[in-house]
Amino acid sequence: MAGGLAGAVNGLLGAGGGMVLVPLLSRSRELEGVQIFPASVAMILPLCVISLIATAMHTSLPFSTALPYLLGSIPGGLLAGYYGRKIPAMWLHRALGAMILWGGIRYLWP
Repeated sequence: MAGGLAGAVNGLLGAGGGMVLVPLLSRSRELEGVQIFPASVAMILPLCVISLIATAMHTSLPFSTALPYLLGSIPGGLLAGYYGRKIPAMWLHRALGAMILWGGIRYLWP
C-alpha cells in the first residue's frame, strides 16, 4: 500500500514519493533512523525512471532546460550522500518536513 501511494504521488507530481515513504518507513521496526532516507532514495529512483518514461511517451521532455540542474545536482547528491550519514535522523526528518511545508505554502500563494 505504501509503495502504491508513493508511486501515485510520484506519478502525479513528477516526484515526491519520499514525502510518503519517509514517514511510513519511520514506523518500520526493520530500519534504524539512519537507514530510512537511503531506503527511500533506493525506492524512489525506479519510481522516477517510470515517471520519466510515462511522461516521455505523452510529451516531449525539455532536456536542454533540465541539463544544468542535473549537472549541479550530481555534486550535491554526492555530498549529501556522504555527509547525510553524519546528520542525526531527527534533523533529517525535520528538514524534510520544513521543505514539504515550504513547498506547500509556496504553491498556495504563487
